Amino acid sequence: MANHIFILATVMLLAGIFGGLVNYYMYGENDPDAISLPRCLVVGIGAAFLVPVILDLVNSELILETQGDPSRLLIFTGFCLISAIASRFFITNMSDRILDAARHAKEQSETVHHDLRIIKNELLPLIDTETEQELEPEDEPEIMKMEEELDVTSSNALKMLATGRYIFRSLPGLCRESNNDESTMLQTLAVLVTRSMAGKVSGKNGIRWHITEKGRRVLESQM
Repeated sequence: MANHIFILATVMLLAGIFGGLVNYYMYGENDPDAISLPRCLVVGIGAAFLVPVILDLVNSELILETQGDPSRLLIFTGFCLISAIASRFFITNMSDRILDAARHAKEQSETVHHDLRIIKNELLPLIDTETEQELEPEDEPEIMKMEEELDVTSSNALKMLATGRYIFRSLPGLCRESNNDESTMLQTLAVLVTRSMAGKVSGKNGIRWHITEKGRRVLESQM
């Protein structure tokens, strides 16, 4: 029995070495940087020694049959050689699949992160607007000063942002409602954003403007 195991181990070792050499000479010239002789030999031997495991998984009795039948030993040698030669294809395919899966997962992760950033940018202004804030006493003079400095166009734009049907307003919609051209409306919105009375977010539908809590306090002070 010990001699038989020694014979099988020798067969697997030689088949692994021979299969590794076949892979090296077949593909080493085309890509010498990726293929090295030690690597081919190690992979080939490892694949050949996996043959008994594979045979056991499929409930094959080939190993027992080789003990008294040289022809079955020859078949076992062929299996080991095939496994050693095919090891490169198996490992290459698995590596490609893993890389493709990792690349696909990375793309999905980037897409999800991008969508989350957009959702965050769109929700934060809504949360701030709908959350009651405590007005500090020192903020009252500043609000009164802002109210006095607001021109008619800025005041109307602020009212449209606060009382319109939509929370996030588009530039064409604001222009239609106010009968102003885009250049004038953009300048007005820029002033409101600079003074923190309005904000803008960039989403999948483009840039949208919204009123801030400070803008609402300015409007309330006008009533």
